[in-house]
Amino acid sequence: MQAETPGSRRSAAAVAGLIDHTLLKAFGPESDLRTLCAEAVEYRFASVMVHPCQIERCLAWLQGSGIPVGTVIGFPLGQNTTAVKEFEMRDALRRGARELDMVINLRALQAGDLGQVRAELEILAGVCRAAGAVSKAILETCYLTDAEKRRACELARETGVQFVKTSTGFGSGGATVADIRLMRETVGPAVGVKASGGIRDAATALAMIEAGANRLGTSSGVAIVRELLQREKGDA
Repeated sequence: MQAETPGSRRSAAAVAGLIDHTLLKAFGPESDLRTLCAEAVEYRFASVMVHPCQIERCLAWLQGSGIPVGTVIGFPLGQNTTAVKEFEMRDALRRGARELDMVINLRALQAGDLGQVRAELEILAGVCRAAGAVSKAILETCYLTDAEKRRACELARETGVQFVKTSTGFGSGGATVADIRLMRETVGPAVGVKASGGIRDAATALAMIEAGANRLGTSSGVAIVRELLQREKGDA
């Protein structure tokens, strides 16, 4: 029998409340977006996460639900200038986004130009803070050493970013339990940790939560919650 852990005891509803229900493909029918929003309402996900050009449509479909629309900034490479990222962020906020997942400048981080990374994060976190929105810094951990991951987490914490996030989902790898533990140990309890990339089933979701994640980015939220609901029925 598998040992029960704090993560494994999470209810389906509790896990659903940690999920950013995500659709970041650059193609597909309009009905996919409508379904995303309907599922978010049905399962009470934390947010929907979509491309900036889709904010208004999702807001209309989510009206009155209390579920925020999130979007991505500098996505997926993070190589825009700070001015462009700031414009993207202000535009998204003006149009109704309430959660902003922004890709950090990986090249600057790896080159040791921490001043540039810090300055950018301070500006972007400040824009979010002034708007009462949630900021999340995407590290793209698959391309970083552990030392670089810690450095990025420290900069995010020091500049007032509210979450650090593992991955865009478009890199060579996604979230790992080891990275979530490292990120949580580095930022402490005051900053959120979002696991994203490769989270497709309940076991993986629960492992990430147990390791320290308090937000999950996934396009498989419905399958994860249904699996947990099925377990709960079996335990009843």
